[in-house]
Amino acid sequence: MYRSKYSSLLENPEILDYGAYLQCDSLLKCQKPLDTLCNGDELQFQIVHQVEELWMKLMVYTLIDVLEYMQQEQSHRVITLMKRVHMLQKMMIEQMDLLETMSPKEYQQIRLQLGNGSGQESPGFRILLKIPSDLWSVFSQHYVQGRDSSIEAIYDSQYKHDDSYVIAESLVEFDELLQKFRLQHMLLIQRSIGMDSRSLKGRPVEMLKSGAKHQFFPELWQIRNQMTDTWGQSYGKVRDSLLDDKQAEAK
Repeated sequence: MYRSKYSSLLENPEILDYGAYLQCDSLLKCQKPLDTLCNGDELQFQIVHQVEELWMKLMVYTLIDVLEYMQQEQSHRVITLMKRVHMLQKMMIEQMDLLETMSPKEYQQIRLQLGNGSGQESPGFRILLKIPSDLWSVFSQHYVQGRDSSIEAIYDSQYKHDDSYVIAESLVEFDELLQKFRLQHMLLIQRSIGMDSRSLKGRPVEMLKSGAKHQFFPELWQIRNQMTDTWGQSYGKVRDSLLDDKQAEAK
């Protein structure tokens, strides 16, 4: 009784001005008709992935603005917009937890509906992967080379916590959250179909691990290694224990 009552409302919602502005009549028809779903979780599966495509569309749109503002060296705008991007990335990571409420059997039934498709074909993510090279190019041109500086100077020898440093750290966070998103996807696959299985493309799911380890801004990660190695040369990789000092004072 309740299924028929509320399903009809979902399929044919009343559209007022708010719904007209959001184009809810079209939006709510982007999912399969309810009576054709393979199981109770397929609607969730489809909506989560559709929402992620929308978040990625907004992220790419925002990063286009970031590129333009970096070229103009409007640093406050860059930092504010990168905060928005980071929030979008975190939401994408968190909402994937919804998919872990599916059983492996239900997930297998949904996979049969995908044909040969897989998450590797995500249009939003494929665009997103192209942007880091442009971000790095513009950042280097305007905040490093254009200021006769270097990553080492920004982070260490001439460290001032200035806009070059803050924007560099926003790129690090963007990179880190991309890695976390890919890792979360890998863990979801592991929980749903196992890591030793083959994807719908016939390739081992194990290949996802290499993507999760990829760094888009290696220079910003390497500087941390360099600083730590320099610190080790100056102060010693192994120092005396603080407990030894306290024991000496006690005597």
